[in-house]
Amino acid sequence: MAIDQFIEFETREDLANQLAEDVATRLETDIEAGHFASLALSGGSTPKLFLQTLAKNPSFESDMTYLAMVDERFVPPTHERSNERMIRDNAGLQDHPDSEFLSLWRDAMTPGEAAAAAGEKLAEDEERPFDVLVLGMGEDGHTASFFPGSPQLAAATDPKQAASFLRVEAPDVPDPRITMTLPVIVEATYLVLHIEGEKKRAVFEEAMKDGPADDLPIRHVLRHPDAHLNVYWAP
Repeated sequence: MAIDQFIEFETREDLANQLAEDVATRLETDIEAGHFASLALSGGSTPKLFLQTLAKNPSFESDMTYLAMVDERFVPPTHERSNERMIRDNAGLQDHPDSEFLSLWRDAMTPGEAAAAAGEKLAEDEERPFDVLVLGMGEDGHTASFFPGSPQLAAATDPKQAASFLRVEAPDVPDPRITMTLPVIVEATYLVLHIEGEKKRAVFEEAMKDGPADDLPIRHVLRHPDAHLNVYWAP
C-alpha cells in the first residue's frame, strides 16, 4: 500500500488549517523556484472549509498557481452542482484567469469531446505532474469519478491510460462526468486524500484490506506503485 502518512486531527478545523498550510507551503516553494505552481482539487462538500482556509493563507499565491479539477459534473460553471463553481467560490478564485484554470466544461461539446480538449490543453500547458493534488473519497469508496459499477472504470484506472481525462458514467449518478485518469493522479508530487467522519475512515480501512479494486475504487490509487499518498482525516 502506497501510504506515506496518515495524519489524524481532533477537529475538522484543525485539519483544514494544517492541510491549507501544507498545500500553501509546497506551492510557495515551487513559485520561489521561478515557475508557476500547479494544484488539482476535488469537489463535493468536504473540501469547502479547507478551500476557505487556503484562500486566507498569506502564502497562497493564487495568481501564480495553475489550477485544475480532479473531476467534474458536465454542467456549466454557473450551475449549482458545478465543482468549478464550488472551488472558485470557496477559494476566492472567482476572478482567476481562465488561462490558468483548467475548466472541464466546454460549450457546444459533448462530454467526451470536452474531456479530450481538456487533455490537449493540459499537455499544451505542460503542467504535469501536478505539484499538489487533493483527492476526496465517498462512502462507496469512489475517488475522482472512479465509481463502482461505472462502464468506464477499467479505462479510467488503467495504469497505461494515455488520456489525461475521460468521460465517465455511473449508476445513480445523474450527470455525465469527466475525470482525471489514474496515471495523472498518482504522478502528483504531493498526493493527498482528504476524508472526514467515522464512516469514511471505516471505508478507507476496508480498502486497505484485500479485495477487488473495483469494489472500492480508491484501491486503484492505494495499490499503484508510484502513488505516495498522504491521508488527512478528522472525525
